[in-house]
Amino acid sequence: MNPFKHKSWMGIPPWIFIGAVVVLFPIFAFMTAENINRQKKQSINMLQEKGAALIRSFEAGTRTGMMDRWSGFQLQKLLMETSQQPDIVHLIVTDLEGSVLASSDPEQIGARYGTDLNLQQVVLSGEMKWRNVSDSNRGSAFEIYKRFTPAQSIPKVLNRRRMKDKPYLPILPIPDSPPDPPRIIFIGLDTTSIDQSIQLDMRHTVIMGTILLLVGFAGVMLLFLAMSYRAAQSSLSRIKAFSDTLVDNMPMGLAALDMELRIVSINPVALQLLNISDTNPAGKFASDLIPKELLAPIMHLDIHHGPMIQTIECSISGGEPIPLEINAAKLTDEDQSLLGYVILLRDLREVASLRKELARSQRLASLGSLSAGIAHEIRNPLSSIKGFATYFQERYADVPEDAQTASILIQEVDRLNRVVTQLLEFAKPVTLSMQPVLPGSLIAQTTALLKKQAIQKNIEFRIQESRNVSPVLIDMDRMNQVLLNLFLNAFEAMPNGGILNVTIESDETGAYCFIRIMDTGCGIHPVNLTQIFNPYFTTKSSGTGLGLAIAHNIIEAHQGDIRVESEPGQGTVVTIRLPAVTN
Repeated sequence: MNPFKHKSWMGIPPWIFIGAVVVLFPIFAFMTAENINRQKKQSINMLQEKGAALIRSFEAGTRTGMMDRWSGFQLQKLLMETSQQPDIVHLIVTDLEGSVLASSDPEQIGARYGTDLNLQQVVLSGEMKWRNVSDSNRGSAFEIYKRFTPAQSIPKVLNRRRMKDKPYLPILPIPDSPPDPPRIIFIGLDTTSIDQSIQLDMRHTVIMGTILLLVGFAGVMLLFLAMSYRAAQSSLSRIKAFSDTLVDNMPMGLAALDMELRIVSINPVALQLLNISDTNPAGKFASDLIPKELLAPIMHLDIHHGPMIQTIECSISGGEPIPLEINAAKLTDEDQSLLGYVILLRDLREVASLRKELARSQRLASLGSLSAGIAHEIRNPLSSIKGFATYFQERYADVPEDAQTASILIQEVDRLNRVVTQLLEFAKPVTLSMQPVLPGSLIAQTTALLKKQAIQKNIEFRIQESRNVSPVLIDMDRMNQVLLNLFLNAFEAMPNGGILNVTIESDETGAYCFIRIMDTGCGIHPVNLTQIFNPYFTTKSSGTGLGLAIAHNIIEAHQGDIRVESEPGQGTVVTIRLPAVTN
């Protein structure tokens, strides 16, 4: 498996490992090589110092021996005794031609040694040099060589001896001895212990370099992990803030459950929809707060093949059933391991209302087409019938019974014509001529038209208007039509007189104006209350059933709504809500 195909290991991209190795390895390799070279130089310096000390000791001892008539045999003996030390491989003294004059190995005397070197140059320079040579007994050896100068024209004098009963003899100089011929000394040192020490030091250096490399590599990784952790924390905080805002403000209810069906998260819409008063139900069993019919989809086997979508009627806290759309799905990780469940709830009451309005609009459109045809087909015969009825009324004016029959016929034709007119008005789209009007002036204008009739029926108008009520954008004629219809219905509900209260007020935001018409009449039966805005529904013997339906259409055309509340014997309250004109 190619590791570079993976995005990361422990959250670290592969290029970070490669970069750390490329940067750190040369540094620590250079440091290790430098340390090893420094150790080698120190070892060479130590061997040179040791060889130089031996050479100086030989030269000093040779000088002393010469003063005491040193002989070649004694030099050979000194070399052999010195070579007994364990770290000395060989000691050789040659002349300028390379002939061995003295050696720690007596068999080499007379042989030739160092002929591969420029012995003349060694003698002339007088400097100590070194090289690595091979030895037949001990293998390789570190050899130091230089000019051997035991005597440097030491002046000799005769010692003054005090003879018994004689004065001291005078000191007489002894002539200098002739200069010694040039010689070269070779000292071979055993480097086994030093090589072993160097190897141990090299091993220690390599180990320490490796450890430092790993420590540096680990430091880089920890630094990157810390930066990645901080970036991940920041990213997680932003994602959490985004998801929390999204969940809290989404228009649908959401509830997340774990595998034990405990609530992990639930948004405010779900709390309000399910009428849950606990604002922090996390950790509680869902069955204690959520109706069982809403949990049923997550128990279905088909949920493992995809989301489950159902539409049900659910009673919340024993109230009226609410149409809900449930979308349930399981939550899994990258390995498809089950983590829990999520439930989305959508309130379908508004959708159901819109569907009813759509169906109603479709019915009205059909009714409009039908009404136009009926009006055309009916009004022409009605005109003929009314014309003949008027003719017979005038011709038989002296016959009371015939004149009365003709008069009734004319009245019925007029009533039928009014029905057709109202039907056309109800069916056709409402056209408005809008203008800003203060609600108080609208009520005053409408009640003025009914003032005389209200006195006759013993009905008292009581008008209350709140302060700072904003104007409304309305069609005055159309709204007068609505209010006249509502006031006349209230008059009919109070045949023995009563009080008609009209209140005008704005909501807290000032965006809407409310007009409430409250009578003290007989009220409306609950069965009839749900049908009062349906066309041709009426409880009056002479009514057409189109008055409230037309009023409803006019209010909707003003982007408002109308609501009726009533109880038999307790009166009726009609509330009209209209958008206010805002600056």
